Amino acid sequence: MATQVFDCSKDSERVEGVQAAASAIRRGELVVVPTDTVYGVAADAFNPTAVSALLAAKGRGRDMPVPVLVSTEAMLEAIAESIPPTGRELIAKYWPGALTLVLRHTAHLAWDLGDARGTVAVRMPDDPIALELISATGPLAVSSANRTGHPAATTMLDARLQLGAAVAAYLDGGPRTTAVPSTIVDLTRAAPVVRREGAIPAADVLG
Repeated sequence: MATQVFDCSKDSERVEGVQAAASAIRRGELVVVPTDTVYGVAADAFNPTAVSALLAAKGRGRDMPVPVLVSTEAMLEAIAESIPPTGRELIAKYWPGALTLVLRHTAHLAWDLGDARGTVAVRMPDDPIALELISATGPLAVSSANRTGHPAATTMLDARLQLGAAVAAYLDGGPRTTAVPSTIVDLTRAAPVVRREGAIPAADVLG
């Protein structure tokens, strides 16, 4: 099937685009979607072949596991083994938003996100198009929509120039205002550890 591009600033195209993107995800294909930070390339988190295709499209190895996006706390509860009190506080303060939490994932999940060693990096994006798509598909494996080593995509065209026909559907939500990624906080240890400082200052998260 040919690559499809949808201008989500138009209501009719947004509805059609989200439906087409959800169908592509269910077929095991890749989709580019806007988030509140940069554009992301998404795959069904529970389809190892699709996740492998995502890594291949980016030119990225399994040593850098793919994060997961959720649209509700119920989705988080389904994939996280447990959420410590600190995590609950951060979720209440920063979700939806540019904060990624690293948690132990539920042991029985049939997925392969890379060499994650029993953990999952998860967040809830503050973008209506992304949330609408995730609500239709369930948790998505999502990484920035760029080739590894290249600048993050802040427009749909940036993403398409880098990923091309490897993606089945592109949802154009307009330019992103920043190329700053999310802040990553590891909650798998006794005390929270900031693994990457991004849109939210580390001092705010740990304070």
